Amino acid sequence: MSHPDYRLTLRPLETPRGVSSLVGPHGVGASPGDKKSKNKSLRGKKKSIFETYMSKEDVSEGLKRGTLIQGILRINPKKFHEAFIPSPDGDRDIFIDGVVARNRALNGDLVVVKLFPEEQWKVIKPDSNDKETEGAYESYLPEELCGSLLPQQSLKGYNDSPDVIIEAQFDDSDSEDGHGNTQNILVDGVKKLSVCLHEKGIFKVSISETVVVFIPKGQKSYTVDEETEAQRSYLACPVSHRKLEKRMLVHQLQKMRTPPWHRIQELYQRSHCKDQQRQLAKSLGQAGEIEPETEGILTEYGVDFSDFSSEVLECLPQGLPWTIPPEEFNKRRDLRKDCIFTIDPSTARDLDDALSCKPLTDGNFEVGVHIADVSYFVPEGSDLDKVAAERATSVYLVQKVIPMLPRLLCEELCSLNPMTDKLTFSVIWTLTPKGKILDEWFGRTIIRSCTKLSYEHAQSMIESPTKKIPEKELPPISPEHTSEEVHRAVLNLHGIAKELRKQRFVDGALRLDQLKLAFTLDHETGLPQGCHIYEYRDSNKLVEEFMLLANMAVAHKIHRAFPERALLRRHPPPQTKMLNDLVEFCDQMGLSMDFSSAGALNKSLTETFGDDKYSLARKEVLTNMCSRPMQMALYFCSGMLQDQAQFRHYALNVPLYTHFTSPIRRFADVLVHRLLAATLGYREVPNVEPDALQKQADHCNDRRMASKRVQELSTSLFFSVLVKESGPLESEAMVLGVLNQAFDVLVLRYGVQKRVYCNALPLRSHHFQRVGKKPELTLLWEPEAMEQEPVRQVITIFSLVEVVLQAEDAALKYSAILKRPGTEGLLGLQDEEECDHDQQED
Repeated sequence: MSHPDYRLTLRPLETPRGVSSLVGPHGVGASPGDKKSKNKSLRGKKKSIFETYMSKEDVSEGLKRGTLIQGILRINPKKFHEAFIPSPDGDRDIFIDGVVARNRALNGDLVVVKLFPEEQWKVIKPDSNDKETEGAYESYLPEELCGSLLPQQSLKGYNDSPDVIIEAQFDDSDSEDGHGNTQNILVDGVKKLSVCLHEKGIFKVSISETVVVFIPKGQKSYTVDEETEAQRSYLACPVSHRKLEKRMLVHQLQKMRTPPWHRIQELYQRSHCKDQQRQLAKSLGQAGEIEPETEGILTEYGVDFSDFSSEVLECLPQGLPWTIPPEEFNKRRDLRKDCIFTIDPSTARDLDDALSCKPLTDGNFEVGVHIADVSYFVPEGSDLDKVAAERATSVYLVQKVIPMLPRLLCEELCSLNPMTDKLTFSVIWTLTPKGKILDEWFGRTIIRSCTKLSYEHAQSMIESPTKKIPEKELPPISPEHTSEEVHRAVLNLHGIAKELRKQRFVDGALRLDQLKLAFTLDHETGLPQGCHIYEYRDSNKLVEEFMLLANMAVAHKIHRAFPERALLRRHPPPQTKMLNDLVEFCDQMGLSMDFSSAGALNKSLTETFGDDKYSLARKEVLTNMCSRPMQMALYFCSGMLQDQAQFRHYALNVPLYTHFTSPIRRFADVLVHRLLAATLGYREVPNVEPDALQKQADHCNDRRMASKRVQELSTSLFFSVLVKESGPLESEAMVLGVLNQAFDVLVLRYGVQKRVYCNALPLRSHHFQRVGKKPELTLLWEPEAMEQEPVRQVITIFSLVEVVLQAEDAALKYSAILKRPGTEGLLGLQDEEECDHDQQED
C-alpha cells in the first residue's frame, strides 16, 4: 500500500460533509488494516501518518479519466477499521482497509478512491466468531420502502460484511479552500477523536472544538494542571457503553489510571491539530441514564440540540399573537370554509399536512392535500434560513423531538392546529372514485382545520363505516362542521386511497415492512414501562397514499419548469452482487422469489407466504434479508445527472419523486416549496446554480442519514433500559443466519436482531456443517439431571426458537440466550398478560 502510484488522495468535490458536517483531520487509530504503517509513524512525534490532500483540479481530472471513483463512505459500525464505498456498477463494494487509509474521512462523506492493481485485490471473509460482526445484517431503508408515517426509529446501519471486496485507499478533503489547511478546516465544525476501552468500559474521549471526556462511573474525575492548562476549562462525565470508534490512544491510556489531560492533548496534537485550543464543554451525567446517553448520541452524530440563538429568534414574528396579514387573503385561495382536517399521531405537535375531500355532483371528488407554508416564515438568506439549512431535519427520539425550526414555528405559527387560520400550499385534484386524476391545481391557500384527528380516531371511523362515533370518543370539531361530515370525508378518502394503493402495486411498487418498536413511558420518570410492535393500519395508509400523490405531482411540476434546477429524490436499484447472493440463498432454501424488479419482489413477498404464525415469521426474516441490498434514497439536483433513467425511484417505481409534504421537519421540502412558488409565479426563480443546489441536497442526505441513525440508537437505548428494568424478556425468535459458533435471530415480539453464542449456553458440544449449501448448527445440551440424556437441537435458517433477553453487567447492554428445548418457563420472567395489562393502564 506504500507504492506512490497507488496512493490515493481526496478532494471535496464541493459537497457538504458527512455525519459530522465537517471535512478535515479526523482521528487516528490502530486497526488491523494499518497497524504496521501506524506504529512506524507514531515513533516520530511530528511525523504525519496521513496523506496530504489532492487539489480539486487533480480530483476532477481523475474522475473524468476514470482513474478515480466517487462514492459515499460507509464505515462498519461494528468494525471501525473497515469502510466501503459502492462500485460504480453496483456489483460489489470497494473496501478501504484501516483508519489511515480513510485519511480522516467520516461515515457518510462523499469521497473518491483509486483502486489498487487487480492483482492486489482480495476477498474478505467475515469472522463468524467475532462479536463485532453482530450488526452485519443491518441495512438502510428509505422511508418510502417502509412507510414515511411510522415512528421514525427504523434506520439500520450499513452492510458490514460484503464477501467480494475491491481494496482501495483514499483521502478525505476540505471543500472550502481546496488546500487541506488544518487550522482553517477545524473552525468550521466539530470533529471527534473518540476512544473507549469497550471491554473494560474505562473511558471515552472526544476531542474537538468542544471536548467531552468520559470517565468510568464511580471513578473520581481526574484534574488538570492549572498552571499549564489554565486556558482550558475541564469537566468530566461517565463513559457511554457504545462501541469504540477510534483506537489510537487505547494502549497509552490503558496504562494510566487517571490519564493526565496534557497527555491526551499531546497525543491529539499528533493528528495535526496543534494550534486548536479546546474546551471541555460540560458533564453529561451518569452513564446509563437516558438523558446523558441521549446527549452523547446526539453529540456523536453532530445533531445540533442547542437553543436557537437570539439572532434566529429575531427572525420570527415579534407581535404575538400573530395573525395573517390582510394582503395575504388577496394572494391566496380562501379554503377556510372547507371541511379540512389533520390526521397525525396522537402526541404530534408539528402538524405539516391536512386533507380535504369534497363530493362533486358528478360522483367524483375534489381532494386536497394542504401543507404548512413554512417558506413564508423562513426568508431566504436569513439567520433562521441558515440554521434550518444546517440542521436540515428534525430528529425524532423516543422521548422528544429536536426541532429543525424554533418551536414557535413548529408547534404554533406553521403547525396546522385546528380552528385557527393557517397559511398553506395546496395540491387539489379532481379524482374519480377509482383514483384517476381528472384535474390538478397547485397554489397558495388559507385553511382553517376543523379538527385534529389521531390515527386511532381515523381508524375507528374506517372500521365503523355506518356507525356514528360518539362525540366523547372524538376530538373537538369546529361548529361549522359535524362529526358526520368528517366521518364521510375520511371514508371517501379511505376508499380512494385503497384504489391508489392497489394501482401503485399493480404498477410495480415495493414495500418492505419491518418490525418497529413503540414505547409507553412513565409520565414522571420518563422511563419505558413497556413496548409493542407498531401497527401500520388503514388510517396510516390513507395519509401515506395522498402524501405520495402530492410529492409525485410536485416533482413533475417543478421538473417541467426547471429541468436543470429541480430538487428531486431518487432511489437507485439494489446492489447487484448482494442481490445475486440473495437470489442464490432463496434458491438454496427452496423459496420461489422473483427479484427481477421492485414489483416482482413485492409480489413474491406478498404471495409466497401463508397467514399462519410460522409463515408470517419467515416473511419477516426474508423481508429483513431483502432490505440488505437496498441502497439509500437520495436528494439530488436534476441538472447534475445527465441520464434521466437515474432519476427513478426504485421502491416506488416512478420516474420522478420529491419531498414536499413535511417542510416543518425537512429542509429539502422548504427548498421544494420555493421552487414550486417560482414555478407558479409567486416569486422569482431561486438564484442557485445546479452545483450549489447539489451541495444542499448532499447536506440534507448527510443530516437525514445521521438523524435516522440517532433515531435507531434512541430506540435501542430505551429498549436496553426496558430490558434492564423489566427483564429478562422472553420471546419467540426466528433464525436468520447460522455461523460456526453462533447464530443470529430476529426476536419476533420486539423486532430486534441479536446474536446467540454457543459458548454462552450450557452445551456439551456443538457442531457446524453444511447440508448441501445450507448452514446447520447442531447443539447438544447438557442434561439438567444426571439420569437424563443430552438434548439435541438443530439450528438452521428459519428455525423457530425461544430466546430470553437479559441485561448484562455492562451499562445498558443486553444479550440473547437460547432457551433449552422443552423449557416451559423461566424463573423471574414477567407474565405476558400482566405486562400487556401494564401497558394498557399507561
